[in-house]
Amino acid sequence: MEVLWAPWRLNYILGPKPEECVFCIPEHTDEDAERCILARGEHCFVIMNKFPYNNGHLLVTPYRHVSSLLDLTVEESNDCMTWLRHSVSVLEKAFHPHGINVGLNLGEAAGAGIAQHMHFQIVPRWNGDASFMAVFGETSVIPEHLVSTYNRLKPLFDAITA
Repeated sequence: MEVLWAPWRLNYILGPKPEECVFCIPEHTDEDAERCILARGEHCFVIMNKFPYNNGHLLVTPYRHVSSLLDLTVEESNDCMTWLRHSVSVLEKAFHPHGINVGLNLGEAAGAGIAQHMHFQIVPRWNGDASFMAVFGETSVIPEHLVSTYNRLKPLFDAITA
């Protein structure tokens, strides 16, 4: 029997589920490392997905609690696109993926896990990363601990002068 090590999953399984929206963050930055917030723009921020599809899975989300792309102001839309571009650049430098999925699921029917607060997904991909584990075992294997990934990406985001 193979054993997969994903220690952060136990916190999700056993831990209390937040009653507040996980994308409605405080203005202060005291909790940024704990929340895995990598960068803050003028109208949006970049955060790591704590339950990633793949190593380096990032999210870009507006500060404002909106559920639709059409609810964003032009400034919010532009800032989200700027930070999507920065995120792709950082992932390419840090992980050298073979490709990157960038997506937005609007509404529960479209697959949005948190439909009430829209967020863009940025997922680095490698040839062969959908291994037999994902195909047959419906299991993702994340090869690096979240804290290590955060520590690898944070300095690259800090170097951006938006």
